[in-house]
Amino acid sequence: MNAAWPPARPAVPLAVLVSGGVDSAVLVAEAVRAYPAVHPLYVRTGLLWETVELAHLDSFLGAIRAPNLRPLVVLDQPITDVYGAHWSVSGDGTPGADTPDEAVYLPGRNVLLLAKPLLWCHLNGVPEIATAPLGENPFPDATPAFYDDFARVVSAAISGRVRVLRPYAHLHKPDVLRRARGLPLEHTFSCIRPALGGVHCGACNKCAERKLGFSEAGLSDPTNYAKDKR
Repeated sequence: MNAAWPPARPAVPLAVLVSGGVDSAVLVAEAVRAYPAVHPLYVRTGLLWETVELAHLDSFLGAIRAPNLRPLVVLDQPITDVYGAHWSVSGDGTPGADTPDEAVYLPGRNVLLLAKPLLWCHLNGVPEIATAPLGENPFPDATPAFYDDFARVVSAAISGRVRVLRPYAHLHKPDVLRRARGLPLEHTFSCIRPALGGVHCGACNKCAERKLGFSEAGLSDPTNYAKDKR
């Protein structure tokens, strides 16, 4: 379990693994309020929603800009040659709103998301990287043992000591959203089947999770869903 988040007076820089979604958006915003320097890192793997996701992420980071928020670093880690016709690449059979969380499993996702960022942190003198898995995450590469062991292996390979922080590992989506009051969440993006114009489709597994999170948190959902326009 990680210590209290964010720490009271951190004296070291922090990297934050960001997507375009709510959880990592809140994480980076909270880090900016506490750390002397925050480096947002995005790993681009070639999945079909990434262009839209990156555009939203740029908008969000622009909306929370601060002197200690460093420019977004985009690291390329292509996976389409391995995933082939997987729904995350082809768009065929994208998990719908009624599917279980397990339906959106991306094989080795966190291996891809951590390998280059951990190396980047080592080479740039950043001792810690924060990521935002939640308590209900059911995937084998989201366990405390995975994060600790993977960080240890990569650190051993580069004679370094970069730690992976998981400050939201005890929280659920509504908990994170309640921490986000006042943040420009309209700039975040959670959809795995973007609709025309780069908006949320409103019908996929991740859109359903997003809607439920806002509802359970008792907050107004600022998201533009294509399905709601029909």
